[in-house]
Formats: sequence, C-alpha cells, structure tokens
Amino acid sequence: MKHSRGFTLIELMLVVAVLAIIFSIAYPTFLDHIRKSRRSDAKAALMDAATKMERHYTQFGRYSAILASSGILGASPEGLYAITATITGANSQTFTLTATPQAGNDQTNDKCGNFVINEVQQKTVSGSLTADECW
Repeated sequence: MKHSRGFTLIELMLVVAVLAIIFSIAYPTFLDHIRKSRRSDAKAALMDAATKMERHYTQFGRYSAILASSGILGASPEGLYAITATITGANSQTFTLTATPQAGNDQTNDKCGNFVINEVQQKTVSGSLTADECW
C-alpha cells in the first residue's frame, strides 16, 4: 500500500480557520496601538504651541492672536492633526489650543477625539475616553 505524503483539504482548512481567528483578534489590537502611538503627534504639537503662546505672553503681557491665526500653529509635525487656537478674555489673557484629527487618516476613529489644552495646562479630550487615558 502506498502512503501519500502531504496535507488533506480538511487539515488546510483548519489551519486557515485558526489563522483567521488569530488575525481577527490581532489586527484590531494592532490598529489600536498605532492610534495610541500617533496621539503623541497631537500632544507634541499642542505642547509646542502652548510654549510659543507662553513665550509671547512673557514678552508682551498677552497671548498672541497673530500666532493663533497664522500658520505657525497650523498642523502637527506628522500632519495627523490640525492645531487651532482661541484667544479669549480681557486683554487676551486666556487661550485654548485644540488638536483635531485630520480627515483621511485613521486618527479620525480615535476614541480620544480632539485634544485640548489651555493656559493653565488643563488637558481635556472630546472623545469617549477620559483625559487621563489619552494624555
């Protein structure tokens, strides 16, 4: 009697099924880790913008509407977030910086949403997660 060597169709289907199950668990987790690592782009951009605003405040005694409206605060280093500033208060004494995920990248699905920081370094987010989980 001759023994054939190789795999049967059932064995191959079992391997494919096991790989599909592993992939269906691992891929979303991988994407979540990528989103988390890309959050550093927003955080770095906001901290840099806040430093620029504080530097202007130290020199002139008010936050700069020019910085807020110019391209200096326009985009994060990797281009994943748009950075905007709002200057409020009497004599421009307060600011709010916001990092909004840009359309066309996977950060728009991030559960943190927009990252926000103000003149007293209060950090918040607009998504379903808390600031402590995102920052």
